[in-house]
Amino acid sequence: MDWKIELVFVPVSDVDRAKHFYGDQLGWNVDYDHTVSDEIRFVQITPQGSACSIAFGKGLIDMPVGSQRSVQIVIADADAAREHL
Repeated sequence: MDWKIELVFVPVSDVDRAKHFYGDQLGWNVDYDHTVSDEIRFVQITPQGSACSIAFGKGLIDMPVGSQRSVQIVIADADAAREHL
């Protein structure tokens, strides 16, 4: 049996700012952005070539902002990634 991690929730303070950072600045694919109500919004974004996405939004999780500490992004060239940022 294969075990896969395909979605990691990341607590953010500003959904639009996070979407802009990951989607526009990093160029990750915005897979989904849906507002259910004034209290609930779900955004899912996936890095190019990744089988794992991140999700964030409003009214989804109760983790404090900045509490997610265990996500690693694997890249081939750290210097090139830093230059891109």
